[in-house]
Amino acid sequence: MIVRQLEQARQTDRLVNADGWDSTRLLLAGDGMGFSFHITRIHANTSHVFHYKHHFESVYCLSGEGTIEDLATGQVHQIRPGTVYALNLHDRHRLTANSELVMACCFNPPVIGQEVHREDGSYEPIAQLAIAD
Repeated sequence: MIVRQLEQARQTDRLVNADGWDSTRLLLAGDGMGFSFHITRIHANTSHVFHYKHHFESVYCLSGEGTIEDLATGQVHQIRPGTVYALNLHDRHRLTANSELVMACCFNPPVIGQEVHREDGSYEPIAQLAIAD
């Protein structure tokens, strides 16, 4: 059984700070769950282009308001508490935070720990880790 506290994890290297956002990685590849789970905060009045070419991501908004734009179609969706979105087609997208967004995020394959977005908005592809029983 894995039990972690968000505030304690934020005091460790599980907290990744980047330009306009931070992410606390509560579950990582090394935990052997087959996905990673993060609580991510997108700073108010920021906009970010992401493109997870090597990962699938699902996101649930816990607090805040903003928009997500599908950059292939131009379609814009409102993000507010209770909204979920899933990037099931490796969708290139723009996430805009009108106020601080707090999001619960799940990545498959899982991230290892300190990944930040490359210039193209993606994370580096990660080789699957073998987890011992």
